[in-house]
Amino acid sequence: MEQKKQEIIQAVISKSWEDLNFRKELLADPVSAIEKLTGVKVVIPEGKTLVISDQTDKSKIYLNIPSEPEMENMELSEEQLESIAGGGEPIWDSLIKNLFSDITEHIKIQ
Repeated sequence: MEQKKQEIIQAVISKSWEDLNFRKELLADPVSAIEKLTGVKVVIPEGKTLVISDQTDKSKIYLNIPSEPEMENMELSEEQLESIAGGGEPIWDSLIKNLFSDITEHIKIQ
């Protein structure tokens, strides 16, 4: 199931790179564009909106601000717990590397 979702996202991104008209449709009405491309029903939870941001301008570096995690409901994996107990890489460092790898590669500290 997770693999199928990744394949759908990959197809949407690839199509938006190749087809400017599809990209415009995706920005204007993401749910409809994704459903039309993939034939899969997209269900957005009540009270939520799907936002597509065109980040194809290579002259810009983008930083998306994610929603703040709900720490009280967060469960750590065994690997994360072992890392914390063993003094390994802090969770925040791992999160930054995974979510913001593009921008961290461009930050040069002198």
